[in-house]
Amino acid sequence: MPKTQAQPQKKTPSSAPRKIYQGVMIVLITFLLLIILVLKMSIFKTYPVEGKKQKLSITNGETYTGFIDQLAEDKKVSFPLVLKLYRKIFIHDTLKAGVYEVTQGMSVRQVLDMVSNADNAQMSRLLVIEGTTAKQLFQTLRKDSLIHKTVVNLPTAELLKELNIPYDHPEGLFAPDTYFFDKGESDKKILTDLYQRQMKILNEAWEKRDPNLPYQNKYEALIMASIIEKETSVDRELGQVSGVFVRRLKLGMRLQTDPTVIYGMGDRYQGKISKQDLRTPTAYNTYTINGLPPTPIALPSKKAIEAAMHPDDSDSIYFVATGNGGHKFTSNLQEHNRAVQDYISVMRSKN
Repeated sequence: MPKTQAQPQKKTPSSAPRKIYQGVMIVLITFLLLIILVLKMSIFKTYPVEGKKQKLSITNGETYTGFIDQLAEDKKVSFPLVLKLYRKIFIHDTLKAGVYEVTQGMSVRQVLDMVSNADNAQMSRLLVIEGTTAKQLFQTLRKDSLIHKTVVNLPTAELLKELNIPYDHPEGLFAPDTYFFDKGESDKKILTDLYQRQMKILNEAWEKRDPNLPYQNKYEALIMASIIEKETSVDRELGQVSGVFVRRLKLGMRLQTDPTVIYGMGDRYQGKISKQDLRTPTAYNTYTINGLPPTPIALPSKKAIEAAMHPDDSDSIYFVATGNGGHKFTSNLQEHNRAVQDYISVMRSKN
């Protein structure tokens, strides 16, 4: 039989390019789905609200970065880096201080957009920090765009007259705390409120004070409270510091407290006090004057006022910082000098 010639086989198109195409499409779709999932869990996630409405407070000086980091720390948002990127691209303004109302169903994106516009704020939040001065309080009020200015730019004497305050100096007369006011509230209303709160605290504490305190009146107790406030930030030490200063007054010793020197220096104080500063007389330098200074030196908290009325009953008349937080209280100069040397050693070891 004659040989049949083999027929040439037809070449089929290679499947490799198709597989590559399919692989690329799968990767792209997966990446797209991943992006959508991340956006849904970050930008478009529902902001958690307790109930139907919730207040959100933004303080002066707070930044978007800090705000987002805090939300992430509180487990209220996910993927904070995505939120920061969204803010950088789409929000071209800073965080605005105020109290905002977040309603149920709002997304994280809507909240981020809302707090960039002070017009969206429902209320004004004022933080009066314990131990700050009246001057600093007035500066805060002047800078707050949500507060209507009526008295804060007046000379001190006129400001006190407008507020019906029967004192010649504003220091110490306003209660430190966090307050919320309607947007557009006047500085006069705010300061009147803070003054009345402080006087209520002072009056109630004065009525319940310990016997035999070396104060001529409650204003002197307020002066003492302001010194205590500036000397320690440790709550458990407030009564001890009060006890030291009360005993010094009774013994006729000078208070010799650095915060009064600093207050008397005013704008001359640049972060450090020298031996010359301690020797330079001012009305507030308790290294050169006897007794209390003429006015408070800061806005004392309720805790400091209570401490001024209830000093501890130990025999300590000296105290010095430990260098590790808190103070060492001693009853005689020899022990005090040792405590000072210990403090110096601790500070040297840290340098």
